[in-house]
Amino acid sequence: MSEPKQGQCLCGQVKITATPAQQNFSVCHCRMCRQWGGGPLFAIPCGQSVVVEGQENVQEFDSSPWAKRGFCRHCGTHLYYRVKKSNEFNVPLGLLENMDNTNMAMQYFIDLKPSNYCFNNQTEMLTSAQIEAYFAKVMAEAKAEAAAKRQSQID
Repeated sequence: MSEPKQGQCLCGQVKITATPAQQNFSVCHCRMCRQWGGGPLFAIPCGQSVVVEGQENVQEFDSSPWAKRGFCRHCGTHLYYRVKKSNEFNVPLGLLENMDNTNMAMQYFIDLKPSNYCFNNQTEMLTSAQIEAYFAKVMAEAKAEAAAKRQSQID
């Protein structure tokens, strides 16, 4: 997988071009990754082949003796996990476009994986349209509540 992939943060202030070193991605179950992202980190190794546009919008957190985590200082999007010694990047799989032809090859810190999730669980599956419809309803309700509150303050 030598073709460069593009990605950007949610607000568009940071753009990443990365060349994955392989077609396989890993999943990390360590407490830090789960705390950072609310679940396991799905990441693909990109070596040093990462170009960051908007570097002034990147904040790095020195998260361990061996790595730093980069995120957008405006929207908080997770951009990478960078190994200090080798300056090699692992980029969250979902950040990069067109990553459908990748395979989960390794799970790190499997002994730290909580028992409350498993990749082969039978779960409810919601489509993008269902999620968008749910949040559209929630946002409409929140707007109506805010308007009613403003009106009550005027009266």
